[in-house]
This record gives sequence, C-alpha cells and structure tokens, in this order.
Amino acid sequence: MTKPKSDKPLRPDLQQVLESRAAILDDARPKAVAQQRKRGRWTAREGIAALVDQDSFVEYGGLARPAVSGMTGAADGVVMGTAQIDGRPVDLLIYDYTVYAGTQSAINHMKTTRMFEHAERHRLPVVCWLDGGGARPHDMKVEGRGATPTFVVFARLSGLVPTVGILPGRAFAGHANLAGMCDVLIATKDSTLGMAGPPLVEAALGVKLTPEEIGPASVHVASGVIDVLVEDEAEAIAVTRKYLGYFGGATAPGAAPDGTALRDVVPDNPRRAYNVRKVIDGIADVGSALELKAGFGRAVVTSLVRIAGRPVGVVANQPMFLAGAIDSPASDKAAHFIQLCDAFDIPILSLCDTPGLMVGPDVERTGLVRKSARVLTAFANATVPVMTVVLRKAYGLGYYVMGSQPLNPAILLAWPTAEYGGMGLEGAVNIIYKAELDAVADAEERAALHKRLTDALKRSNTAIEVAARYHYDDVIDPADTRDILIKTLATLPPPTPRTTRKRLIEPF
Repeated sequence: MTKPKSDKPLRPDLQQVLESRAAILDDARPKAVAQQRKRGRWTAREGIAALVDQDSFVEYGGLARPAVSGMTGAADGVVMGTAQIDGRPVDLLIYDYTVYAGTQSAINHMKTTRMFEHAERHRLPVVCWLDGGGARPHDMKVEGRGATPTFVVFARLSGLVPTVGILPGRAFAGHANLAGMCDVLIATKDSTLGMAGPPLVEAALGVKLTPEEIGPASVHVASGVIDVLVEDEAEAIAVTRKYLGYFGGATAPGAAPDGTALRDVVPDNPRRAYNVRKVIDGIADVGSALELKAGFGRAVVTSLVRIAGRPVGVVANQPMFLAGAIDSPASDKAAHFIQLCDAFDIPILSLCDTPGLMVGPDVERTGLVRKSARVLTAFANATVPVMTVVLRKAYGLGYYVMGSQPLNPAILLAWPTAEYGGMGLEGAVNIIYKAELDAVADAEERAALHKRLTDALKRSNTAIEVAARYHYDDVIDPADTRDILIKTLATLPPPTPRTTRKRLIEPF
C-alpha cells in the first residue's frame, strides 16, 4: 500500500502500528526466510503473492500473537485474508511453517474460524495452504481454552463454496482434518500427510517414524485422498488457479481439437483397450482438462474441462483398467465427483464404455453393493444437465448407473461402435440358450454354436439396431461429438440463482 508523502512526523501510535505491520513481513524476518529456504519451501507470503492478483490481498489478523506469555510469532502462524484470483474474490488461509512449525493455536484457531465464517457469510471460495504439525502443545497452558469451532465451521462450507487444500510440505492432525474436508487436495510430490505426527504415533504405537514414513504423498494418491499431485509450489498454485476457474462460469471458447481423430480412437477389435483420455482430449477445449484422483479408482476417469469455454465435468469409463468394469474405488470416485459438479451447477458429460459392474467374491468384500449405489444415487438426484455418449460397451448395471435412458439425460448419444446389452452378451447366451448348448456333447461344436448365437445377439444390439428401438437419441459420427455437445449446452437454461447450499459433498 502506498503511503502519502508528508514532512510531518508520524504520531507515535501510528508509528507503532506501521512498525508492527512491517515486522511480520518477510523482509523483516530473514531467519524465517532462511529456514524455509533450507526446507526448500516458499514462505507463506511468497505463496500468497504467487497465488493472488497483484495487490489484491487484504490481511486479517496480522497483528495476532501467541496466547502463551513469552512466546512470539508473526501473525501467530496463520496469514489470512481476502484477495482476488483471476478477478474472482476468495478467502485465503495460509499456515506459516516458520512460526512453531505452522502449528494450530488458541489464537490462530480464532483467526481461522473468523475466516471460515466470513467465507460462509459471503459465499467466497476458500484456499487453504496446509503446512504444519497439528496443534501447538504449548497452548495447553492457556487457561479456559476449550474445543475450537474451526473444524465445524469449515465442514459447513461443504457444497456451499469451493474449498481447495494445498499441501506444500507436512500436514498432520488438525491440518490433515482440514485437508480431508477440502473438495480438492493438491499436493507436492514430496509432501506428507497424517492424522497424527511422529510424537503421537510413537506414544500410541511405540515406534519412531519420520513424517515421510507416516503418510507420504504416494500413499494418499493411491488411496484417493490427494486429487492432484504436482512437482512444487509453483505448479500447485497454477493448478489451484485452473481449478477455481471452472467455478467462475463460461469464458471465451478455447481452441478446438481435431474431432476427426475421434473416429479412430475405439479399436476395430472390441476386445482391445484404448485410453479414454484421448476421447476427452478430442472433445474438450485444448489444454482445458484437469483430471482429479488419477491414481485412484482407475476404472473411471473424472476430469473438469471446458467445452467452447463452458465448464463441464466428465465421468468416463476407462477400458485400460478392468476393461472399464466399475469397482468400489471407481464408484466412490465417480459419486464424489458427481456431487461436486451438481453442488456447483456444472453440467456433466458421461462417456460410457463398461461391461458392467465388477463381479466375484473379492469385489463383494469391498462393499460394491453399497458403493455402486452411490453412483446411481448421485446421478439420479443431480439437477444439473447430464449428457451421455456411449462409446462402446453399454452393459448391465454399469451402463444403468452411467447415464442411461432411465436417468433422463439431456441427450443420449452413441457412436457407431456402441454395443448394448442387459448383461454381457456372452453370459446372456449361456443363460438364454442353456438347453441348446447342453444338448451339444462335442466341446468344439458347442463353442462354435455359442459363437454363432453370440454373434447373432450382437447383430441385434448394434448402435443402429438399438437406436431403431429408440434407446438412443441418435448415433453420430464421432467427429461431430463436440459440435453436438456445444449445441446441446447452448439450449440448456442457466441454473436458478440461489443463496443457500444446494447439496452436501461427502468428503472423499
């Protein structure tokens, strides 16, 4: 902030305020900056400067100090306030690791509660920079200290405003609790996350572990906790800005991909896999896709994209994993993503290529009965438009939960490669023609009969035949997919403005 020029000496009280404000900045704290450099990390204020629009940050609680007598620390370890990110207002909560390892304290809990209540009242997105070691033990000395409402207030933001967590280092206990409630979690590859840090782990389990041994990023990518893994703070900030952009409405249309490439994505051999990300890239504006939870629930791909500048959420079966069969992790991932899109009125594109739900005793032990029901429940209760494109297989309950006709999508399209069946057709033949097959003693003859019957069933369930029975709105040239979706989006009315939460997003 520029100070007016004046030859008149400053009043002592103003001088004290200006000196106190200056003392918390990085220029006045060379040892703190050096500490972060030693860790290979940015300072809290460097993170803010890189994240927000220039000169838009207004700090709240910068003069706060620890409640324990004799302790000092800039802003009591939390730098927070309002700002603009690409012209959109946000609330920021940035833990400062140079102040008692970024720990949470009696005073900075008061600050964080204030910031979250501010976001709730004014419906502002929240970005949390979670770099710290949980609660500050020293504050157990603070007389009258009780349980903080911070976590309850933050939980109330679910589905009301977008919440983003950035993990640039270590996040334990209370920091991990906040991370778990964020809609999306963006973490550097060398970050670590855990419900308790090394001292509590040792006390509870009797083993000494380093922070990195407790919860490295690789563990949390595989478990679905981390949504996007990045190289460093700079990339984390770039991803944060990109993510928040999807919640700001339509922008100018981006560059269109070569749609004709989609004609050759699905192999001629129906048993050959392909990467459904090629389909997403062939529909979305060039460079607009942001995939979430790529290392978890790999039978489904979930991505935020733009189509002609309009934000769209994509749920796509992935033939590269389990042939696209939907298992429990994929169900959890898809259901959470559908809830996220629905809460913030982002239309959904479902790209279907699934042989159905995964089967067998192993998958039943994972609770697929309940997990798959989450996907159907999320889709059935979503009020945002859903557009479905059947790329290849559309079998059984897998297709049913992926935006089939009973879910009443805004448009239901199929590519020429689409296959349809109430169940896998080979299995259906075993049931429908059991008597005929059992009557053939010779194994080779029986296999040949099975193939003839299966081929006949397939011919009656091609994309054209299914469209003739009006189970699809149309069978299209894959090269036209983007254009048809753009035209469909243009016919859909904007969501009704509201001032309350539309739905809760279950943490996942």
